[in-house]
Amino acid sequence: MLKLFKYNWQIRRDWFDWCETVSEEELLKKRTGGIGYILPTLYHVVAVEYGWICGGIQGKAIDIPPFKEVASLQQVQDFSARCHKELAPFVYDWDDSLEDCIMIDITDEGEREPHKYGEVMRHVIAHEIHHSGQLSIWSREIGKKPVNANLIGRGLFDI
Repeated sequence: MLKLFKYNWQIRRDWFDWCETVSEEELLKKRTGGIGYILPTLYHVVAVEYGWICGGIQGKAIDIPPFKEVASLQQVQDFSARCHKELAPFVYDWDDSLEDCIMIDITDEGEREPHKYGEVMRHVIAHEIHHSGQLSIWSREIGKKPVNANLIGRGLFDI
């Protein structure tokens, strides 16, 4: 699982680099599907990862600012770095004994939903991969080559 988190973190850095080659207007332009915007999608990926791991599993009091408070590429990158610094130690220290531990999520409707830690961790991984696919489509729509999402060749499984 750690390798897939590292993969997502590499891809995210690549998308941030990609964003530096695109105008702010394009990053904030309304698009079809998903969150509907490039930069808010990257913010959303970070906020979801941070919320599930630090706020949900770890039960910490967390601060997720609304997008309008971090609405520039640099601010989203800074938000990502802050969240990563806090959650990465938990991901690196993960062991199988945590797999079936239960966290309680409170839904928007106030309902209590139990989730196994392992399920939540894998959801976070799949969530970012899903949104990376959306970013790739939007990239092509503006005539730019998307980030290479290959898992192979990223040094994650070096022999």
